[in-house]
Amino acid sequence: MNKTATFAGGCFWCVEHDLKALPGVIHAESGYAGGEKPNPTYHDHDGYREAVQVTYDPSITNFKKLAQFFLDHIDPTDAGGQFYDRGEAYKTAIYFSDEMEKGIAESLIKELGDSGIFPGETIAVQIFPFKNFYKAEEYHQDYAEKNPAHYESYAKGSGRVTFVANTCNIRDLKHIAWKD
Repeated sequence: MNKTATFAGGCFWCVEHDLKALPGVIHAESGYAGGEKPNPTYHDHDGYREAVQVTYDPSITNFKKLAQFFLDHIDPTDAGGQFYDRGEAYKTAIYFSDEMEKGIAESLIKELGDSGIFPGETIAVQIFPFKNFYKAEEYHQDYAEKNPAHYESYAKGSGRVTFVANTCNIRDLKHIAWKD
């Protein structure tokens, strides 16, 4: 039986695109998570964060691997948003569905902080209980595939692509791997 996980990492186009690359991910959907008012829209999602809900096959991957991959594809030290996108709607978060997922998220945040990848920086990724997810408008779904030139320009221009590449290089150079 497939499972779901929800992550907020700034621009949902980028998070969706990146998470789709992970083996075991069946579907990734852009949307809004965490707010109070029902049925948020792109132009009215106060209190929500842009988020991605991932459906995955637990026989191939798991919540921990998804969260590790997510953390490697954002700037986990940015408390004000992500890259071009600033404000509450673009802050990072891992949403947990049970105490096991909460414990995994907490241990990964600690591990990342202790890793030496971001010396002197505080990990700003928040951890929240999952309460809701609303699918974003259809034109936001599969944005990178539908609009490759615009997506590529945005992802590179925002600094996200370079940041992720540099983080991966630091991991490689310092031989820092996630714990199993």
